[in-house]
Amino acid sequence: MKNKILLSCFLSFEICCVGQSKLLSLRQTVETAITNNLEVKQSGLQVKIAAASLEQIKSNLLPEVYADLGHGINQGRSIDPFTNGYINQQVNFANYSLGTNVILFNGGRLKNAIKQRALGSEASKLEFEQTKDKITLDVILSYVQILNNEDQLNQSRNQAAVTRNQVHRLEILNKEGAIAPAQLYDLKGQLANDELAIINNQNSLNSARLTLSQLMNVPFEKDLKVEKLSTEQFIMYENNPEEVYGKALKNLAVVKATEFRLQSAVKSVKVAKSVLYPSVALAGYLFTNYSSAAHKDLFLNTIESASGDFVEVSGNKLPVITQVKNYGAERIKYFNQFNNNYSTSVSIAINIPILNAFRARYQVRLAKLDLENAGYITESTRIQVKQLIEQSYFNRTAAHERYQQLLQQVIDFSESFRSAEVKFNAGASTQVDYLIAKNNLDRAKINLIIAKYDYILRGKVLDFYSGKLVL
Repeated sequence: MKNKILLSCFLSFEICCVGQSKLLSLRQTVETAITNNLEVKQSGLQVKIAAASLEQIKSNLLPEVYADLGHGINQGRSIDPFTNGYINQQVNFANYSLGTNVILFNGGRLKNAIKQRALGSEASKLEFEQTKDKITLDVILSYVQILNNEDQLNQSRNQAAVTRNQVHRLEILNKEGAIAPAQLYDLKGQLANDELAIINNQNSLNSARLTLSQLMNVPFEKDLKVEKLSTEQFIMYENNPEEVYGKALKNLAVVKATEFRLQSAVKSVKVAKSVLYPSVALAGYLFTNYSSAAHKDLFLNTIESASGDFVEVSGNKLPVITQVKNYGAERIKYFNQFNNNYSTSVSIAINIPILNAFRARYQVRLAKLDLENAGYITESTRIQVKQLIEQSYFNRTAAHERYQQLLQQVIDFSESFRSAEVKFNAGASTQVDYLIAKNNLDRAKINLIIAKYDYILRGKVLDFYSGKLVL
């Protein structure tokens, strides 16, 4: 029984949790979008590729070391690798070599290539930050749009509630014959418009929630809720566009990334020019070999033997006796040959380019064009950032002025509607006067909401360019 009660409580708690939508903060939405976004992941992968490329080019400063090992069998007439003489027998042979090669000079190619890839690696890191910045701005825009649509939806519900109360009051009066039916039906038509506004605002809110869900790359939830942003003080922005632009040039990833790409293009030109210069390399070589035909003479003994010559002594010819040394062939052992057959060599090679179908000069020309293009991209990026800052500053200023004006308009229309409602309820005015006053107030409140969130959004954009965006 106890287990059943616990299970029932657990299921009730789970159903309750599912029924309640999670309230997301702006920071949570941005972090989720950055974590799940595939474009961000691809950009992060490019950072790793650039880092690996840099490590690879750095390793080219190390000398090349290589070893060759070969074993084989020769049959028939061949050259004895030990004596370099012709033999006609089966010979087992082996060759071993160890070599190294060091670049002493190549026109600064390696040095500039390392700097080029180092700058490219830094640019990749900043482009990764740029991708995250873009996602952040998109999420902020969608987040603020949700808040905007929520307030508009609440406002439209309040408008409908006011109209609904009037319709209910007029229905009672109409039954009693105290009013003309046209007054009731005019208010019912207004209620239909207010309810249609609720439907439109609800659809706009769902659309904004869908956009935010897609940016976060999570399943869509129609009941997705976001936290309200902190209360904004509606004062003029403290910095002018030039100050914001100056900070953007120092802090904005997209600007700094193009500057690194420009510096990388400068090094690319130097790399291309290095092909026009001679290159100098130092090489070393160590070699040894083995041959099964290799042998050495082994002393056996010394014997006396007639040489075939004669000497005449007292008219007699006497044979000349000489000592003859006898030798036997002994195979030279493997490791003895391995140790005794070492040979070494050291060389310096100089490669002087004379003519290579003008490929080097074309590469230099293309590198210079890439440099020029990188310069245009850098300048274009700065211009675009400056224009965006100026536009955002102008929009924020306009939103500030519009908000202040609309705030006063809401106050005025609220007083006008209050007066119109009192007169209408007292039967001292027509429904036309009442509807005009109500629509004026409703429209002013909606415009005030739009101006409020437009002001907040423009401020977030300027904070982003200033490097002081707080989520």
